[in-house]
Amino acid sequence: MHVNAGGARDAPVPPRDAGVSFVMPVLNEIGYLERAVRTVLEQDVPGPMELVLALGPSSDGTTELARRLAEEDQRIVLVDNPEADIPTGLNLAIARSTLPTIVRVDAHSELAPGYTTRALQTLERVRAANVGGIMRADGRAPFQRAVARAYNSPFGLGGGAYHGGTREGAAESAYLGVMRRAVIDEIGGFDESLRRGEDWELNLRIRRAGYRVWFDPALSVTYWPRESWTRLARQFRATGAWRGELVRRYGRRNSLRFFAPPALVLAVAASIVVGILQATGVLSGVAALVASVVYVPVLAYLALIVAVAAGPGGGRGWRDKLWTLAVLPTMHLAWGMGFLAGVFSGAHDTVDTSRLGTRNTPLP
Repeated sequence: MHVNAGGARDAPVPPRDAGVSFVMPVLNEIGYLERAVRTVLEQDVPGPMELVLALGPSSDGTTELARRLAEEDQRIVLVDNPEADIPTGLNLAIARSTLPTIVRVDAHSELAPGYTTRALQTLERVRAANVGGIMRADGRAPFQRAVARAYNSPFGLGGGAYHGGTREGAAESAYLGVMRRAVIDEIGGFDESLRRGEDWELNLRIRRAGYRVWFDPALSVTYWPRESWTRLARQFRATGAWRGELVRRYGRRNSLRFFAPPALVLAVAASIVVGILQATGVLSGVAALVASVVYVPVLAYLALIVAVAAGPGGGRGWRDKLWTLAVLPTMHLAWGMGFLAGVFSGAHDTVDTSRLGTRNTPLP
């Protein structure tokens, strides 16, 4: 059945057995790469398939592991990505690939069985240019489980469809994405001037060109978040900075949910300033009482964090709940501070340093 919704243009539909190219940028993923690759190679694809790994300059043995995997399976192709930037790596991998449908895969993720088959069926049914599904974050230790819970919660990352949506339909963006090569070639691939937010920007250009971006909740990808507090903070600060850059470039085309974390940062900053002025006597009497209104949103936020941490699905034990109390404000405040810096001065050369010089614990 052909469903015409979203954009006005139908994306081309290649023959069902034309094959699929999987593309994956890789940097310092020794603990995750083998499992990620295995879930790709186990996909049931009608026709030929290939997996192109764009290898950044890893320092933890990832490159050596990738070379071993490529020697063991001829479907794996390696390309160098010396700059380590994700958009550049994706473009290099797509240029090296040969098949008409592109599946973006993350080295920190695992495709569910049947993912590719379902995505191909959805692409053909709705004539979309890109389709994505649910990101199901997961964790092993209490900290990582707390981060995963925050990812999966509407309160954690703002309620985007791919963090828990249940209704299929046209979408603003797609998590990872299963894309028609012809459309990606037409719009010029990923923007290499961005270091984060490249998916959202690509999907914006897809929609501007008149094509559909589609969300299908039947598609599921497991994502393994960062494993330490410092790496999480660095990741979210960089992500926020690049979202601020995207707001500088595209303004109102950004969803309102992106402005909640910077609003929280400003509320916290205002509360600190007012608290200091009250404590030093600069503000007193009626003025101090009126100024105390700035505490209301911060107190409401703290109450909400406690409720989320203590509520159903709070993890396997008290450590998970305590980490949730730390993880949520870390994500929101780091992202919000990065956003404000990106909006006012641009992201410039901001890099997600959480991916550099790390050694991940291998998955069981």
